[in-house]
Amino acid sequence: MQRVKIVFLFFAACISYHKNFSQGNATIGTTLNAKQCVDIAIQNNLLVEQSDINKQANGVYFNQSKDNLLPYIGASGTQALSFGRSLNISTYSYVNQQIATGNYGISASLILFSGLQYQNALRQNAYAYNASKLDLEQQKQNITLSVLLAYLQVLSSQDLLDMSRRQADVDAKQVERLELQNKEGALLLLSNLTDLKGQYASDMVSIATAVNTLETAKINLFQLLNIPYKKDIKYETFPLDPLKADYLTSSDSIYSTALNTLPGVKSADLKIKSYQKGLLAARGQYYPTLSLNAGINTNYSNAATTSIPGSISNITTSDFVTIGGASYNVISPQQNYTTKNLSFGDQFNNNQYTSVNLTLSVPILNYLRARNNVKLAKINLLNAQNNATSTRLVLQQNVEQAYQNMILANSQYKSYQDEVTAFAESFRTTQIRFDEGVVTSDVYLLAKNKIDAANISLTIARYNYIFREKILDYYQGKLTW
Repeated sequence: MQRVKIVFLFFAACISYHKNFSQGNATIGTTLNAKQCVDIAIQNNLLVEQSDINKQANGVYFNQSKDNLLPYIGASGTQALSFGRSLNISTYSYVNQQIATGNYGISASLILFSGLQYQNALRQNAYAYNASKLDLEQQKQNITLSVLLAYLQVLSSQDLLDMSRRQADVDAKQVERLELQNKEGALLLLSNLTDLKGQYASDMVSIATAVNTLETAKINLFQLLNIPYKKDIKYETFPLDPLKADYLTSSDSIYSTALNTLPGVKSADLKIKSYQKGLLAARGQYYPTLSLNAGINTNYSNAATTSIPGSISNITTSDFVTIGGASYNVISPQQNYTTKNLSFGDQFNNNQYTSVNLTLSVPILNYLRARNNVKLAKINLLNAQNNATSTRLVLQQNVEQAYQNMILANSQYKSYQDEVTAFAESFRTTQIRFDEGVVTSDVYLLAKNKIDAANISLTIARYNYIFREKILDYYQGKLTW
């Protein structure tokens, strides 16, 4: 059974490799959206593919456990050649000659009782098969979340790049304005122009950094998609839910929902049931096995002969009769026979016999295999129980951490909103005074750097809050894009 499993997984892995190779080299369009990315990742992700292979293997084991309840039917044939002193099966006497014999039969066997091993094994594999389905779904949800977060990171990086370019455009216009004033001799302080040129150079560095961040985010996304990277792909935006003032659902409620929603939790529970049935199946090895057997058999021998009656002749016997004082031998008719070898067809039909029997097999000592199998089944069950407990504990910790991260992100987003509002008004008045020559470049740049940094922080905080919301939506089975 183990060898069959290894061979099956090997061929499934080969098919998976061919499938992934073909998909990895498939062409994609000039644009991508979040749904396409999720679909591509699910098709190409190796963990998803491995979960699908495990599901297929468990499906085979489940079907086999059902087939084990069917009777066994088989045919057999034996052809032998004997030399020297051999048994003539037609006369049951020994002859000293070469004899060719054959035995042929069809047999059937049905296990009536074996400690419910097969019934419990059927239930065990049914639970395992359903658990593997949930494991596959869990992997799909995991890769969906990862791809969605990576896609949002690309959108966030694009927004930051656009913001850096807009900020550079503002400085470029100021440099152009001050250079024009300098040519006309109306520039009061040359340092205002040089400071703005320095700021514009700094803007170019920020743009280069933002471009690199964007390309890195794209590369990370393509790594999840498991396809070759294409630099010129455009990414479609998708509607983002309005940011909530406060996340109304509590962490305890999210955890309770996750217990009933996440396939991984359900899978862990099904595996406990599977190993419970596995323990019962192992204990069934302690019980006797009762089976019903039936068969039809026949045989053949080239030494088998038959006698065929021929002519009748009169022979003088040793007996005699006395007539008139004289003795006369008794003449008696005798049937003459000729010997003929029986044909294969005649023997095949004439030698048929059927048998029906009940067989009771009582295990007394089988290398302590049953006892050790029970011990292993108990260990597997204990491991499954510990895994289910660990799954719930890790889930509860992850939900609490994600909820606290969401609270922090929400608080930061609100604070950055207030900061942008305040710095925007401060920059507006400072820019007016700078354009009128009332304040110098250092005051202007200080105000501009504050509003630029605030806008960048607000954008980062906004996407960070979206990230945190998506993670909590994932735990509640409400993940959308």
